[in-house]
Amino acid sequence: MRFDPWNPEFAAHPYDAYRELRETAPVTFFEPTGQWLVARHRDVNAALRDRRLGRSYLHVATHEEFGREAEPEFQEPFWRVIRAGMLDVEPPVHTRLRRLVSKAFTPRMVQELRPRVRSIAQDLVDGFVERGGGDLLAEVAEPLPVTVIAEMLGVPEGDRHLLRPWSADICAMYELSPPVEAQHTAVRAASEFAAYLRELAALRRKEPGDDLISALAQVVDEGDSLTEDELVGTCVLLLNAGHEATVNVTGNGWWALLRNPGELERLRADPSLLPTAVEELMRWDTPLQLFERWVLEDTTIGGVDIPKGVEVALLFGSANRDPEAFADPDRLDVGRTDNPHISFGAGIHFCLGAPLARVELIESIGALLRAAPRLTLLAEPSWKPNFVIRGLRSLEVGTA
Repeated sequence: MRFDPWNPEFAAHPYDAYRELRETAPVTFFEPTGQWLVARHRDVNAALRDRRLGRSYLHVATHEEFGREAEPEFQEPFWRVIRAGMLDVEPPVHTRLRRLVSKAFTPRMVQELRPRVRSIAQDLVDGFVERGGGDLLAEVAEPLPVTVIAEMLGVPEGDRHLLRPWSADICAMYELSPPVEAQHTAVRAASEFAAYLRELAALRRKEPGDDLISALAQVVDEGDSLTEDELVGTCVLLLNAGHEATVNVTGNGWWALLRNPGELERLRADPSLLPTAVEELMRWDTPLQLFERWVLEDTTIGGVDIPKGVEVALLFGSANRDPEAFADPDRLDVGRTDNPHISFGAGIHFCLGAPLARVELIESIGALLRAAPRLTLLAEPSWKPNFVIRGLRSLEVGTA
């Protein structure tokens, strides 16, 4: 099968096509999207760290100067929110935002969250087991990161049901050539979430609490602080990046373990393997299959000259199955220690939330291993049609 991101069969199993790309055309132009596909681990890894490539080009040129068409006017509210966060900007703006956010969202804060994450995961799993199972995605994988990020941000419990739909609708914009209807839905979700956060941030500025929005609202470094737009954009990013990927690693990961019962039993017998198992599950069925960069200067990737002004599509899912970087890459190995996967990215845009994602995954998978030793698949799962942010529709399992 050829690279075909809109084909459900390809989205369900892209790895044969990736192998063909790595072996025959590791850097190749993909006419339908006008992008250069990059398939090998060494090239993807290098591109993520190459400052001649950027998540945006607007810090060096206008759309017209870069030879691109401006986004449709109706998308302006979406990009105003997204570009106020650090994901879609470049230095010096990115450097400043990351420095300020890192003063509030610290590794120490994440470690202090671990007992609460463990408690939330255990409560969700206990209820799931009492009911005899069900949809693991809807009842465990999705509520955990939403609850954690909502508590972390200080979102009142009565409002938390709003977060998951907003996140899913916003992230649909990151698919390749999303339908116009999905674009309008993403714009509406970004606008609604931003308006909600502005109100919450205003309240926290007046009455600070023990939450991340309060911390972000008060963070100051050498007289510099986050603007309201930057605070909102940061919170939107934390929800989207911290939620969608964690949900899909959980679903994809359990489906991988159920298809590899020997590795599942190995993990049950030795829970100390959980940290390496989480890294392996992120590698083996990567939740973010593709990440894009703009070429800011003429460059060469994998021996192929690529001109300024085009976009490269870095195939994370392919890089994470590259035999040049991983021994026996198509084999799931929960004890794999030599695992330079790039599921969290690399370079200046390396995922700031990686420590929190790891805590959530270790705690939720660990709770299920302990409480559901007879977890069984009840129905063959199907994949969502999305390719870039790739995950299952549901995962029906029994626990009795």
